[in-house]
Formats: sequence, structure tokens, C-alpha cells
Amino acid sequence: MAAPADVSPRQSYVGQLLALSGRALAQLVRAPSHSRRAEAARRLARHSLWFSAVGAALVIALMVALDRPEIEMMPPRGTPALWPVRILTDFGKDEYVLWSLAAALVIVALVAAGRHGTSRAQWLGLGTRLQYVFFSVLLSVGVAEVMKFGLGRGRPFVGGSANPFDFVPFEGTPAHASLPSGHAVTAFALAFAVGALWPRFRVFMFTYAVVIALTRLVLLAHHPSDVVAGALVGIVGAMAVRYWFAARRLGFAIRQDGTIVPLPGPRFGRLKGVARGASAP
Repeated sequence: MAAPADVSPRQSYVGQLLALSGRALAQLVRAPSHSRRAEAARRLARHSLWFSAVGAALVIALMVALDRPEIEMMPPRGTPALWPVRILTDFGKDEYVLWSLAAALVIVALVAAGRHGTSRAQWLGLGTRLQYVFFSVLLSVGVAEVMKFGLGRGRPFVGGSANPFDFVPFEGTPAHASLPSGHAVTAFALAFAVGALWPRFRVFMFTYAVVIALTRLVLLAHHPSDVVAGALVGIVGAMAVRYWFAARRLGFAIRQDGTIVPLPGPRFGRLKGVARGASAP
């Protein structure tokens, strides 16, 4: 949501809102312009291949050695005492996370359209960062849904037995949509994206992601290998979107060696102060 130069303060509020929204979408699909994007692309490819290879090996090892013993240790599905876990797990539900991020983006756009100068730039900077988080989760969830449909892995005890090798490809039913865990995908994509922008929150966000993954095991919604695969998809998806933004100089910079780092962004206290000053009589 970079501040567009062609938005005049004399435009109506609706006109400015539409102009800002159009510019925000256009900047996401414009041609990449960063001079070091090739180095960043190579780095992304190396890391993605490494994560994928190690992750695939770990998923297979868990299927063989841990999936069956782990799900047999869990309390029966529907145990009344698990109601707090059932509430907690919803904090990783993709619909809730995506709709919350979308609502935040709408609020930022509505506020930014009524601001000018430094105040608008602050809000638009926040909007760019929210766009990155939103699309990190959206892309990762989309990839996961395709994988679920293609793999068709049965959830724990589908069919009445603890069979970790129950695969019915292209089944397309919730009972055979276990791999990867959608909640783990959402939680780890969100954790990586927020941590990439605001490193001080990394420990908190990845703790949140691990907790969400554990709730899926306790509730017998997934096998251990499902949540590991979900974590992998979420992290790699957020890494890919980060490269897309960095190549267009949105929210991130690229160092000489291809490392992507966050650009200094608006701080909450400063943003609140600007907003308060802009609304003062």
C-alpha cells in the first residue's frame, strides 16, 4: 500500500479510497525491480529444496515409526474434558485467520483514505505489511488444499483402525483430507510471516504455531506427520511470498548476498501518535 502520487487531497473520500485500493493491488503484480532479486531467488530455491528434502524424509520417518503409536495414546475423539483444546485449536483455523487479516486490511484502507502526508504514509506502510501476512497464509492454504485432494490421506481411525497408510487419492472428502494439516499450515505461515516483519515476535508466534499443531494431535484430527508437513508448507509458502514482495521493494530489502530483511516500518506507538495528531483540532 505505497502512497500513490496521483491521489489528490481534493478528491472525495470514496475517490481516494478507490485510488488507494487500486494502487495497492497494482503494486503486487507489477514487474519486479530490485537489482538483487536474482540472488534472493537463488537463496529461496536453495532453502526451499533443503526444507522440502529434510521435511519429506521426516514425514516418511514419522509415518513409519510414530504416527500409529502417537494416535493410539490420545484420548478418544469427542472426550468432554477436551473442550478447552477444541476452543484453542480454532485460533489456527484458516477461515478465521484470513477473514481477520482481510478485516484489518479494510480498516487500514478506510483510515488511510482519510489521512494525508505522513499520517497516510504510516498507515499505508502498515497495510503493505498486512498484505504480506495475508497472502502468505492464503498461498500456503491454497497449496495445502491441492495436496489434501491429491493425496487423500485418511484421518486417524478413519475406517476403524489406526492405519497411517490409508490413502485414497482424489477422494475429496473431509475424512481423507489429513495430509497436510490445514491448521498447522495456517499457524506456521502466520508465524513465519509475522516473525519476518517483526523479529521480536518470532518466539511468541512460533510458540503459538506449535501449540496449534499439538491441539490437532490431541483432538485426533491429524497424525504427527500431517502437522510436520503442514509446518513445512506454511513456512515455504511464506518464504515464497516474502521473495515476491522483496523483488518489488515492498516491505523488504535484499542484501548483497540475497538475504531478505524487513524494511523499517511504522511502530504502533508512532502510528497511534500520528493518527491522534491528525485528528486533533
